[in-house]
Amino acid sequence: MSQSSTIAELLLGENDLRRQVVQIARRLDTLGLNRGASGNVSVRNGNAFMVTPSGVPAEELAPEDLVAMDFGGAVLGVGKPSSEWRFHCDILKCRPETGAVIHTHSRFATVMACLQREIPPFHYMIAMAGGDTIRCTPYAIFGSQELSDLAVKALAGRKACLLGNHGMIALGRDLADALALTVEVESLCEQYWSALQIGEPNILSGAQMQEVIEKFKNYGRSGRG
Repeated sequence: MSQSSTIAELLLGENDLRRQVVQIARRLDTLGLNRGASGNVSVRNGNAFMVTPSGVPAEELAPEDLVAMDFGGAVLGVGKPSSEWRFHCDILKCRPETGAVIHTHSRFATVMACLQREIPPFHYMIAMAGGDTIRCTPYAIFGSQELSDLAVKALAGRKACLLGNHGMIALGRDLADALALTVEVESLCEQYWSALQIGEPNILSGAQMQEVIEKFKNYGRSGRG
């Protein structure tokens, strides 16, 4: 294969990823998981990644607006990345199995984040997020290295977390996987909030959740649900 053919294939792959990110950003908006220019999406692209730009609403987002960056935090080309590029960069850098990161300010995840309340195993589907809880970080100002460090810590052994007084992060092997988990975490937060209006829900034991986690390893097309 010639060098020009290889470059053409790489560009085709990148352009497809850009289109997918735009589709996911708009889908988040349609589902009410983000509004306006809130939230952001990133996707791994070889030894670099692409992230949505700063301050561009989903309905105005175009594939060429995405900002390419390396894992040292340098912009590759032009554009101003989302203010939250640091945690996208750090998560993708330290989690090689992760292909995409979604951050939202969805209603119920944000409600629970503002309470700085970890989501306990009130429902077995908590295991979809990779463990027996969905952790919540302390508050740190948006766009800061402190917030990124807190997010990476909260995501240890997990695929989703809440950001204190802020929103949520969900990871996936690809964009579709990350979107599916984002929807699931928002649903779980809504269910937990609803249960709390009546009382304290029954919490599954560690042994019960470990059984679920093991079962999820061989469940569904992804091998875990």
